[in-house]
Amino acid sequence: MSGAEQSNDPYLWLEDVTGERALSWARAHNEVVIEQFATSDRFDDLDQRILSMLDTDTRIAYPTRRGAWLYNFWRDAEHPRGLWRRTTFDDYRTDTPAWDVLIDLDALATAEGENWVWGGAAVLRPDQHLALISLSRGGADAKVVREFDLTSRQFRAPDGPEQGFHLPEAKSQLRWIDADTVYVGTDFGPGALTDSGYPRVVKRWRRGTPLSEARTVFEGEPGDVMVSAGYDRTPGYERHWVARATDFFNESVYLLDPDDGTLRLIDVPSDAAESWYKNWLLVQLKSSWEIAGHRYPPGALLAIDIDEFFSGARDFDLVFEPDAHTSLHGYGWTENHLLLITLEDVQTKLHVLTPGAAPSPSGLWSREPLADTPPMATTSVMNLDPLESGDEFMLTTSGFTTPATLLAGSVGATATPLKHEPEYFDAAGLDTEQFFARSDDGTMVPYFVIRHRDHRGTPGPTVISGYGGFEVSRTPGYSGVAGMGWLERGGTWVMANIRGGGEYGPQWHTQAQKADRHKVYEDFSSVARDLVTRGITTAVQLGAVGGSNGGLLMGVMLTRYPELFGAIVCQVPLLDMKRYHLLLAGASWMAEYGDPDKPEEWDYISRYSPYQIAAAADPARAYPPILITTSTRDDRVHPGHARKMAALLESQGRTVWYHENIEGGHGGAADNKQMAFQSTLIYEFFTRMLMTGV
Repeated sequence: MSGAEQSNDPYLWLEDVTGERALSWARAHNEVVIEQFATSDRFDDLDQRILSMLDTDTRIAYPTRRGAWLYNFWRDAEHPRGLWRRTTFDDYRTDTPAWDVLIDLDALATAEGENWVWGGAAVLRPDQHLALISLSRGGADAKVVREFDLTSRQFRAPDGPEQGFHLPEAKSQLRWIDADTVYVGTDFGPGALTDSGYPRVVKRWRRGTPLSEARTVFEGEPGDVMVSAGYDRTPGYERHWVARATDFFNESVYLLDPDDGTLRLIDVPSDAAESWYKNWLLVQLKSSWEIAGHRYPPGALLAIDIDEFFSGARDFDLVFEPDAHTSLHGYGWTENHLLLITLEDVQTKLHVLTPGAAPSPSGLWSREPLADTPPMATTSVMNLDPLESGDEFMLTTSGFTTPATLLAGSVGATATPLKHEPEYFDAAGLDTEQFFARSDDGTMVPYFVIRHRDHRGTPGPTVISGYGGFEVSRTPGYSGVAGMGWLERGGTWVMANIRGGGEYGPQWHTQAQKADRHKVYEDFSSVARDLVTRGITTAVQLGAVGGSNGGLLMGVMLTRYPELFGAIVCQVPLLDMKRYHLLLAGASWMAEYGDPDKPEEWDYISRYSPYQIAAAADPARAYPPILITTSTRDDRVHPGHARKMAALLESQGRTVWYHENIEGGHGGAADNKQMAFQSTLIYEFFTRMLMTGV
């Protein structure tokens, strides 16, 4: 039976996102949650502390570097929707930078009577006098795109004298070619979108012409995830390109001749990630590749001269080779060097590689440490701008109990601190430890434990978080919210690095796709058991939290491993895996989970799909209490998943609470106030469920 034929679902009406019956149901459940959890002085105190942290002027204003300018989007108490602003690098170094406000989103929303949420800005380089601004209503993925003049500080109207670029609400792509030309993918009309709701057609659009006259440069198939196009402006190496993503993990990329429309395929494995800088083509492999007598492993990074590649050469330089403990976490170019970020047992190391320099193991690339990285922490490279900022870079580093530090440096020089994040909770006596749990198939799964050293030897209330999908790596990082809401209250916090993520390279992910998805859940449940075995907690004191794909993880824990947990928080989740591919962007994830309309794939999906398992569950099998949260405006993961699961559990007499933010998108919150409420709700729930005497 296909998902579309599933007429026996009594809660199908809750998939009507903005239907009045469904919204009334959600509002009624919100009232119960607020009355139950959000009316105490303790809730109000934590809510205010978190909001103050999110609003404070003392936190780091993380910049995006574009040449001489540093751009920043900033929210605080006076500007809950936010300010888009910029300053110079020299001024940013000071304690009180003089920010030049470009857009006041609160003022714009008021003037236009819209619930605008910031969606990002694409600034035209190098002049930086124009920008394409993305705005969403309530935080949805679908956005309105409008052209903004940074000189006049005004939006250019499509019917005004400048004839500005403008797109109505859709899941669009708009990329600069030059001041009068863009590549555009949007909802042009019937058939213009893929089954996943993203652009299927990309066009070249010139200023002053109607969108209907834009010239098509590439079309994909309805079953693709999306197509896109762009322009590399590197002087002397200018290139146009188009890309066709056939599923979430496979993409064909072509160089485009803008004059005659001919395409040259970059003929590498479709699941590889390719990029280029000047004459270098980089290929990051996700699976093994045998070519020209060489076999390269998954997770390797290869380099070759791009002109030689198109002439038939395949003598790649092996720039990075993974091992059992080390994977490539990221990379980027400065003007003259390639910077690598690696993970060694989920802890970062930084390296600088120089092409064409000797001596080196390959004779072509030298390799040196870039900067020191503290243990039990994550250090990230950011703000690389090889065309205008030379070999300069920024670093940000933080650990679970160590607030972030932002540093600035240049290759060959020591990075120096620029800004420090203040401490938001009392971390005295807190230690970070790393352990490994043995999963069902013998795989050792790492996890981090943050707890007070005085609590060692005594099981205590513990919350474990997980994700386990789409090759997303979870690494150590400071969380004032978890610190204030849980660690200060005496709780233990755990982060699990289960398969499905990318912590040990692409195979950590691919070995848990589709029919092997069960390994994700076996890993997480094994960490839960290991926490009890080590005496860190007990099952009744153990809570679990996850969102999106991690919300699916929570649904599986509830329905298949309920005896391991004392409470669960399930955020913006996938839960009905029979219909997920029919809802919003769900079709784009079939490469991760499988196609439930194919009987052989539904066979393994059905073994963990929480909604179906809960519907058929023995009422006598106890489930732990669960809080399910979502957002009406989430147009990525349909809120119907969360609504239907809550209604089903409620009908069975289970202990379930449900809260739906009427806006906020997939992130669950549209502003700092909503974010503070959502965070406080989670930790108040865990405090009530897992800590006695409160």
